[in-house]
Amino acid sequence: MGTRIRIACGVAAIGLSLTACGGGAGAGNSSQQGGSQGKDTATVAFRTPNWILPISAPGFTQGENDIFSTALYRKLYSYKLDGSSPDNIDPRRSLAEAPAVSDGGRTLTITLKDNTWSDGKPITTKDIQFWWDLVTTNKDKWASYRPGGFPDNIDAFKVKDDKTFSFTTKKAYNAAWFIGNQLNRIVPLPQHAWDKGDAQQTFAELTAAAKDPKSYATNPLWKVGSGPWKLEKYVPNGEVVLAKADTYSGPDKPKLNKVVLRPFTGDDSEFNVLRAGQIDYGYIPPANLSQKTYLESKGYTVSPWYGWSITYLQLNFNNPETGVLFKQPYLRQALQMLIDQPTISKVIWGDMASPTCGPVPSKGDGCVYPFDPAKAQQLLEANGWKVVPDGQTTCQDAAKCGEGVKQGAPLAFTVTSQSGFTATSKMFAEIKSQMAKVGVQLTIKEVPDSVAVTPACKPSESKCSWDMSFFGSQGSWYYPAFASGERLFQTGAPVNLGSYSNPEADKLIEQAQFSADASALTAYNAFLAKDLPVLWMPNPVYQISAYKSGLQGVDPQDPMNLMYFQDWSWKS
Repeated sequence: MGTRIRIACGVAAIGLSLTACGGGAGAGNSSQQGGSQGKDTATVAFRTPNWILPISAPGFTQGENDIFSTALYRKLYSYKLDGSSPDNIDPRRSLAEAPAVSDGGRTLTITLKDNTWSDGKPITTKDIQFWWDLVTTNKDKWASYRPGGFPDNIDAFKVKDDKTFSFTTKKAYNAAWFIGNQLNRIVPLPQHAWDKGDAQQTFAELTAAAKDPKSYATNPLWKVGSGPWKLEKYVPNGEVVLAKADTYSGPDKPKLNKVVLRPFTGDDSEFNVLRAGQIDYGYIPPANLSQKTYLESKGYTVSPWYGWSITYLQLNFNNPETGVLFKQPYLRQALQMLIDQPTISKVIWGDMASPTCGPVPSKGDGCVYPFDPAKAQQLLEANGWKVVPDGQTTCQDAAKCGEGVKQGAPLAFTVTSQSGFTATSKMFAEIKSQMAKVGVQLTIKEVPDSVAVTPACKPSESKCSWDMSFFGSQGSWYYPAFASGERLFQTGAPVNLGSYSNPEADKLIEQAQFSADASALTAYNAFLAKDLPVLWMPNPVYQISAYKSGLQGVDPQDPMNLMYFQDWSWKS
């Protein structure tokens, strides 16, 4: 794990780790049933968060910042994906009732529940209005903003009274999409404590304070919160201590008095402290999975953390040399049939991965194109290729190979992949070996940041020389509650790095976004599972968590990568 690279919720981000780099490990007293620091405290391997303001900023979108901010400032809506409530809203943790939808789906009216800030003042629509004014006035500085998206897609924002407000959208959206993927951004902010009267000036001052981590624990700004925790101690690049907020008004009150977030310089230092029993919640690096039984014998529970995510190998449809090959559906199908997802998941990922079969996460019944090297070879031969096993397959009949493919063109590609992940290296060695059996030659190039060096590009640009890109060692893409594809697979989408474009896919993505018909998402998934905008790859768990068996409330771990420390407690 170490430095983790993935794209999450539409923002390319480095180190979206709960657990990588930072200060020293520190020690404590080992105990199987108590905490490493006593009964009222839990110690967690956790990368030091470096952004406290609950408005995301470019360059600060790491997962640990979201967890940290949510502990201090509750979001308007929390979500859970267990199918227990409409539109995935978590009614217990959310600050508002589910929206009432009217006006043909265009107006959503929202009523706040009774809650207070930590200083006792009520949370009202003034705090929603304050958030709205800050993000609309400063949207160019907001990491969650995309032109045309929220708040551009709002026709009217109206406050009715202290508890009720409404959004009227410019178009009628699928309510499940809008609730899961737009309203998820709203965080009521303490207007009475923060508002300077001018949204630009206020935002500038809040941002400046957020960029000064050494003052987090002392700045009066951050003392007024709505979350179950308050910040007791903050050491830049070091330890962070959250203390129970005694005045917290939510129903999920913390059971522990303190949570200590402790960073590590890398996997080895974290694992050594975990093995010594000096940390209550950590993770097993994939390279150390063989020690799972040892940890269990020392009183740890080992729990894979499954993400609401997919993993894939990006194809560069705009590469001036190989893009024309990727545009042939039969070739994408043949390449997909050469990736043995079930075996790779089991053997290389130690059963800590599962096949991806399409754009919507599922533990489904199998993929459209299962592993089948013989069929892959037949497909290539039927389309004009001279297959040379363990040699170089070339186009023998240009009329059959497809538009733009020249006679003699080789099937030879470079995969740009993440370095630092043993399982990923072994996976590509296996895929390279399988592809070589039908004369498809892969060169594997490992780099620290595969996202940065494989950008979306035009064929005329020199940076468009990459063929295939992989950044999925911990999932390529983590979805918000509604798993639609407008950020990934729509023509010109912000994270469509391979420049995939298909009018039918665009139409189905729009329907999933705007149609009230629940089957629209199913139709979109079925089409892209078959059309292969990317090559689907084994989806590894986010991490293999290990926690003291006396620590209750950790499982189930949130598939959208939040952590709710208020649910944790020690067995008495």
